[in-house]
Amino acid sequence: MTDIFREVEEDLRRDRFQDLWRRYGIYLAGIAVAVVVLTAAQVGWRYYSEQRREARGEAYAAALGLMESGGEGAEAALAEIAGNGDGYAALAQLQRAALLAKQGNAAGAIEIYEGLAADSGTDPALRDLAVILIGFHSLESADADSLVARLLPLTAEGQAWRYSALEITALLRLRQGDATKAETIFKALSDDAGAPLAMRQRAAEILDSLAGPS
Repeated sequence: MTDIFREVEEDLRRDRFQDLWRRYGIYLAGIAVAVVVLTAAQVGWRYYSEQRREARGEAYAAALGLMESGGEGAEAALAEIAGNGDGYAALAQLQRAALLAKQGNAAGAIEIYEGLAADSGTDPALRDLAVILIGFHSLESADADSLVARLLPLTAEGQAWRYSALEITALLRLRQGDATKAETIFKALSDDAGAPLAMRQRAAEILDSLAGPS
């Protein structure tokens, strides 16, 4: 009899996980994407500031200005920068992908991110960022186990995008209805003082929702 009650409780918890994913998964992913893309923009601006006298830096800054003013002509400008293969190429590709994603072309954005992730000439931190963004944009469509395995190296201590990789992994486990693994990751994130405050708050909120009525 105890086993029956345990199975029923586990089924209810799994249903709660799946309901939480349906209600909050895309919302949470959208917040995370905005944070990561903003970080990429800040990295690009810092790089531009360090080399602001160069014409390429001026062109990159102008393309960002086009994005901020509505995007007209921005993709063409970014594509031209990306095709020149200098230090701004990867940054321009990231911004191109962000623009495509904003326009609803997730497949086009993922294609660009995949290219960056596979390019050994791209700065390792930006390659890792590309993998993170692939994860966010394919949360619903990717094979969860394959994506978790791809993110695993980025969850290690000292990795630049560790917390984002952990959050995506937890969301994927949430999508699968894996109570034990998802809760473990969200609990670790909520308790980690080194994690971004907004991420810790999201993790705590999800944990509260998963706990259900007291």
